[in-house]
Amino acid sequence: MRTLIAILFTCLSILPVSALAGSGDDMAPAQAYRLTLDFITMQEAESLVGQEGVYFYDVNTLELWAEGFIPGAVHFFVEDWKSLLPEDKDAHLIFYCANRLCNASEIAAYSVMKLGYTHVRQMPDGIFGWRMSGRPTEQP
Repeated sequence: MRTLIAILFTCLSILPVSALAGSGDDMAPAQAYRLTLDFITMQEAESLVGQEGVYFYDVNTLELWAEGFIPGAVHFFVEDWKSLLPEDKDAHLIFYCANRLCNASEIAAYSVMKLGYTHVRQMPDGIFGWRMSGRPTEQP
C-alpha cells in the first residue's frame, strides 16, 4: 500500500501544475452556448392568430392534432418539418404542443432557432390550455 501511495505522489509531482488546475487559465464564468427560448402567453398568441407573417406550429401527435388546433396552425410533428418553415428567417414562428408537461414544442423551437430563425416563440400552455380557456380551434 505504501508503495502504491509513493508511486501516486511521484506521478502527480511530475505533472505540470497547470494540468492539475484547469490548464492555468484565469477563473471565469463558462460561456453560455444554449439559445434562449422566448415564451408567449395565450393572450399574446391569440392576438397574433391570422396575422400576416405569423406562423403557428402544432407539435402534437396526429391524433391530438385531429381533435383541434389553433386556427391556421400547421401540424409540425412530421419528418420533413424543414419544408414547413417560411423562407423569411425574420418571420414570427410560434410553437406549442399539449401542455406545460410536454417539451416537444421546446425541442422544435430550439431546432428552428439553430437554423437561424430570429423570432421564435413557444407557448407553454399548449393546446390543452388553449381549449380550456375557451379559445377557438379548427379541425382538419
